[in-house]
Amino acid sequence: MVTKKKMTNAFYQNLGKLFYAIAAADGNVRPVEFDKLRTLVKKQWLEVDNLEDAFGTDAAYQIEIVFDWLNEDEELNATACFKDFINYKKSQNHLFTQDIRHLIIKTASAIAYAFSGINKSELALLAKLDIELKIP
Repeated sequence: MVTKKKMTNAFYQNLGKLFYAIAAADGNVRPVEFDKLRTLVKKQWLEVDNLEDAFGTDAAYQIEIVFDWLNEDEELNATACFKDFINYKKSQNHLFTQDIRHLIIKTASAIAYAFSGINKSELALLAKLDIELKIP
C-alpha cells in the first residue's frame, strides 16, 4: 500500500500510543498483544511509505518503539494515550486516508483479539476509535 500523503515520525509515534491504548484498555498488556503488533508492523505498516527515522530505519518501527516504551512506563494510562492519538488525528486529519483508517482499525482489532478475544473495555475503545476515524 502506498500513500500520496507525507507521513511523519509523529504519525507513527501516535499510532504507537493508540495501539498501546487498545492493548492496555483492560489494564494489562500481554506479550501476545505486542507480538501481534510486531507482526502487523512488519507485514503491513512497513509498506505504507518509505519514510525513515533519524537512524535510517523505516519510520513504521516507531509504532513498536513507542508501544514498548509506554508499556514500560507505569505512569501512563490507556485513556491518556487514546486522547493523545485523537488530538493528533484531528490536527493532522489529511494523513488519515481511507486506506490508512482501514489499516488502523484492522490493526487495533487484531491487537484486541490477540488475547482471548475482544473484551468489553477493548470493544468500547474500538467503537470510539471507529467513530473518531469516520469524522472528517
